[in-house]
Amino acid sequence: MSTVTVLVLLFGYHTSTEGASSTSTAVVSPAVAGTTSSSGTSTTASATFTGSAADTRWGPVQVEITVADGEITAVDVVEYPSGNGRDQEINARALPTLVQETLSAQNASIDMVSGATVTSTGYLTSLQSALDQAGL
Repeated sequence: MSTVTVLVLLFGYHTSTEGASSTSTAVVSPAVAGTTSSSGTSTTASATFTGSAADTRWGPVQVEITVADGEITAVDVVEYPSGNGRDQEINARALPTLVQETLSAQNASIDMVSGATVTSTGYLTSLQSALDQAGL
């Protein structure tokens, strides 16, 4: 039984160099720019705010929000850990959930994603920074 425990711990261990040196930049959802009516005048003014990168155990997490008329219309996760398969697996599930929760709540008072605590914490820190810049 102790051999099984040791093997589980060994395979679950991430070295400090795995996630720290390798990050990825990706857009999780598209940013929404101002729309133009048929007369050529702008009907929605939007602005983009990029939160500070939150350093996490596995690498930085950075969030960018687009705000139009005081409402969050889009959330992009522009940087997040993806240095190994486990990071990719966790973030493929966690990031869309965090983005959707943000769009629904319209603030940073959202639940963390179970099994993605480190990513969720970094996301919330960067999101709050972007919200502060936007004055929301």
